[in-house]
Amino acid sequence: MHQVSEPAILYFGTPVVLISTMNTDGTANLAPMSSIFWLGWRCMIGLSALSKTTENIIRTGECVLNLPSENEAAAVNRLAKLTGSNPVPEGKQKKGYRYEPDKFGAAGLSPLGSLTVKPPRVLECPVQQEAVLEEVHGLADHDPHMRGKITTLELRITKVHLHQHILMDGHPNRVDPGKWRPLIMSFQEFYGLGPQLHYSTLAEIPEALYASPDMEKTRQVQITDSCPERGSCLLFAGLLISY
Repeated sequence: MHQVSEPAILYFGTPVVLISTMNTDGTANLAPMSSIFWLGWRCMIGLSALSKTTENIIRTGECVLNLPSENEAAAVNRLAKLTGSNPVPEGKQKKGYRYEPDKFGAAGLSPLGSLTVKPPRVLECPVQQEAVLEEVHGLADHDPHMRGKITTLELRITKVHLHQHILMDGHPNRVDPGKWRPLIMSFQEFYGLGPQLHYSTLAEIPEALYASPDMEKTRQVQITDSCPERGSCLLFAGLLISY
C-alpha cells in the first residue's frame, strides 16, 4: 500500500560529482554534489546560490565535473562538510560545515592539468569532464521565499577523459556499463550499482545515433597554459601529463 509522505529531500539516487573550479587567488576549489543530469554533451547542475563553486563557475565560466567510483567514497566523505567560502554561510554553519582552503589536500586527492579549462581534474576519478558555462537559471524564481537561494547552471562539455579500465573492449569511445561503478548518493547515503538486472531494448540502438553537435566543438582543442598550483604539466603526443 502507498501512503502520502513528505520527505524533506527527494534524492532517490544520483551520481556523486566532484566539481573543481578556480578561486580568485588562483587556487583550486573542489566540492561534492549530486544534483545533476546529462543530455548529450550538456548537463544541468543545481547548487546553492551562495556556494563558492557557484560563484567560481559564474565568474570564470568553466569547471571540471569529476565522477568518483565506489572506491573514492572515503575521499568524498572527507570533502562533504568543507566549504571554500570564508566566512562560512549561516546555512552551512548550522549543518556543521567548516572553511577549508585546500580541498584537494584535505581529501587526499591529486590535481591533474586539464586541456581546455583552467580548473584541474581529479586524478583518482575514472571520469573527468571539462566544461564551460552556457546559461544560468534561477530555481523557484516565482516563489518569494525561495527566490535567489538555488541556482541551476547549464554546462557544455568540452573534453571527456575516461580511465582505460572502464572502456568497452575494442571501443575507445564507449564506456562499458559492466565495468563502470559510479558512486551513488541516495538520501544522504553512499551506494553503488548492483549487477545488471535485465537486458534493455534501448541497447539495440547504436550509441552513435545519439551523437551531439557539441562534440564537433570539442575537436577544436585549445590547450590552456595553466596547470594546478601543485605540480607541473607536460603536453606530449596529445597527452597532458602532470608530475
